Amino acid sequence: MRVKAVCFDLYGTLAVVEKAMSETQASDFLVSRGYGVYPQALGAAWHYVSFVDYPKLGYKSCRAELKHVLERLDIKPDSQTLKDLTKLYERNTWKIFPDAETAVDVAKDAHLKTAIVTSIARFKYKKALKAIWDKIDVPVDGYTFHCEKSNPRIYLKTLWALGVKASEAVMIGDELELDILLPKKLGMKAILLDRAKQYSNKDCREADAIVSNLREGMEIVKKI
Repeated sequence: MRVKAVCFDLYGTLAVVEKAMSETQASDFLVSRGYGVYPQALGAAWHYVSFVDYPKLGYKSCRAELKHVLERLDIKPDSQTLKDLTKLYERNTWKIFPDAETAVDVAKDAHLKTAIVTSIARFKYKKALKAIWDKIDVPVDGYTFHCEKSNPRIYLKTLWALGVKASEAVMIGDELELDILLPKKLGMKAILLDRAKQYSNKDCREADAIVSNLREGMEIVKKI
């Protein structure tokens, strides 16, 4: 059956964070302000909010999300501390990969529908994807369909929004479980993006192809 749509993973595929605030840095800042918040607990709270709370509540800003993370730890910081900590997190630098715009352009030139499938909150990366944002037909994050990416529903709803069958769509991503194995179970085709060239065909027999960049990935899509 002819491919009618291509879905892209976000992190590691279309874009990446170059300078990220670590749990240790955030912990050190909070401790210096008199709040006993430590790295492991902070990391666990971030994960819970990202994968459980965000799909339900859909925060619109870093400040709102960060406030909820601290509430999960029973911490209610003063407004200045929250403001200053938010500024530190907003320094996280998202960068689009050079081959992302080319890949999306190839997809549109081939009259393919396009989607982004990720759990990550849209407000974090939308500016970084300015060059391609208007060319994405269905941008999906955890709040879009109220589920995170390990839930098959996020793919099924994305296919529904694109108006295609699973057999008519290809997923391209760098994570074996979520970008390859899960879409394949649903009947989609899947291409593993291996920028570091760590995998061989023996390592991932389920993938329809393994490529080192998005240009190669789109050449495979065109052949399919």
